[in-house]
Amino acid sequence: MEQTDEKQGRVLVIAGSDSGGGAGIQADIKAIMATGGYAMTAISAVTVQDTTGVHDVHPIPIGTVTAQMRVCLKDTGADAIKTGMIATADLVEAVAETLDERAPAVPRIIDPVMVATSGDRLVNERAVEAMASLLVSGAHLVTPNAPEAEVLTGKSVDGINGQRRAAEMLLKRGAKGALVKGGHIPGRVITDVLQTEDGEWIFEGPRIETRSTHGSGCTLASAIASLVAQGVALNDAVEQARDYLHGAIASAKGFGQGHGPVHHGWVLDSTEEG
Repeated sequence: MEQTDEKQGRVLVIAGSDSGGGAGIQADIKAIMATGGYAMTAISAVTVQDTTGVHDVHPIPIGTVTAQMRVCLKDTGADAIKTGMIATADLVEAVAETLDERAPAVPRIIDPVMVATSGDRLVNERAVEAMASLLVSGAHLVTPNAPEAEVLTGKSVDGINGQRRAAEMLLKRGAKGALVKGGHIPGRVITDVLQTEDGEWIFEGPRIETRSTHGSGCTLASAIASLVAQGVALNDAVEQARDYLHGAIASAKGFGQGHGPVHHGWVLDSTEEG
């Protein structure tokens, strides 16, 4: 399908499924819908997961993942691509090759998912290396948290100076934008650093004391992708997505016995109440 100049909010997500519904593909779809976009999916793995952890992971065959991508891009088209859990180097290579072939000009929001909120490792070392070389380079935006930024850059990220250095390194490695998130850095205020080819933005917000943060990274990246797909400038998309995530965390319902999910539908609830 030919791309049009009109931004229609179409987002193709390549990520794993979370049976608990709080993260992964499930969070992506909810966040994109809540922020006005349209979600399509290429599921990379099925996880046996709940709020307490990841109990098992079943990879989807690589050919099936890329086939999902191709049919969506051919039929519906996309205004943004969002990637999440891509667990192996071979799959990273196949995804990157398919995107280069089928959607070279579509902005890519790369969420380098490596570890679940529960602490469970989701990708192997070779996948991290492939992600850094094939997906970070050319990304419209890469959205690592502090531990992920440390893995991608090899440098300590324990405060705003480390976040800024990491963002600079990711730009040097070919990313057009880098959002280094500060949620894992202790403090009453969470600071996120966005750097692009056009400048730097510092975002701050109060930390919400809650255990319901499962899927927050997936949710933020997908909300950004949704807004970018609708034509919102990147810095504005990040700010609006952060506001959306803050509301989703603040209104979380406390489900589960571990790290509960955020409440993706709080915006829709607010609209109905209004």
